Amino acid sequence: MLPQTETLRDEARGLDTRPGPEILALLLHGQQSALGVIQTCLPQIDAAAALVAQALQTGGDIHYAAAGSSALMGLADGVELPGTFGIAPERIHIHMAGGVPVTAAMPGHTEDDVQAAEKAARGIKNGDVVIALSASGTTPYPIAFTRIAAASGARIVAIANNAGTPLLAQADCAIHLPTPPEVIAGSTRLGAATAQKAALNMISTLMAMRLGHVHDGMMVNLIADNEKLRQRALGIVERIVPGAAPRQALDLAGGHVKEAVLIAAGAVTREQASALLNRTGGHLRPALAELEKSTNQGRENT
Repeated sequence: MLPQTETLRDEARGLDTRPGPEILALLLHGQQSALGVIQTCLPQIDAAAALVAQALQTGGDIHYAAAGSSALMGLADGVELPGTFGIAPERIHIHMAGGVPVTAAMPGHTEDDVQAAEKAARGIKNGDVVIALSASGTTPYPIAFTRIAAASGARIVAIANNAGTPLLAQADCAIHLPTPPEVIAGSTRLGAATAQKAALNMISTLMAMRLGHVHDGMMVNLIADNEKLRQRALGIVERIVPGAAPRQALDLAGGHVKEAVLIAAGAVTREQASALLNRTGGHLRPALAELEKSTNQGRENT
């Protein structure tokens, strides 16, 4: 019996003879159906986010390991984390079979290179977390990588679109995304990859919330390294502390949004704002509450 990712969909028969809009409608339905399965995986995605957050809190790094389209999904997620959530780039590692392509050439044979995967995994340390992806769940590269990583003490999050597969079997947190057969049989860059990308987005976003990098739906740990993000940082400070002087607060905070919010809310110095965040584990909401409490006590004592 063919695995789910290789099965031919009945409604795809004669697909290439149909009008363009009809083909596109089926492709869209395939994408929507793939996303729909994530609803069944929310507890596992929650557990994965907890593992990733714990690794970062305790000095570990994040490693993405995959081949082909799955690796591109991991790459897209990982490289966004520094700018969006302020995760240090040196703590994020992308391990793609054959290396990250700089041209459109992405040879397929590299996914079978077990030796390259074992070599790449030698730098894993106890306390790291690996997010391994494979639509089939049988790709040799991420399987070999996670085997070595687990032996080094890393925790393993595995994402696959076929059930009962070797990659899922060796994970601390196994996420089976039961996406339906692809509209183009075996082309897992379609629905399977869409579901993987959404799951990764959800894991990393929830992880960031656990670390205190999101406040009321705002990315308060962003790195404002372009004009768009500088304007966003100003807007965040102004929304959290209405009527404050956001630009002055950001300047005093050296561009750090959380510290700028606390300065705008009444912290006298950047050092005071930093101390508040240290006491609350980097979470802005309790830091603001502590600042308000100390400010009110100071008023009562005068």
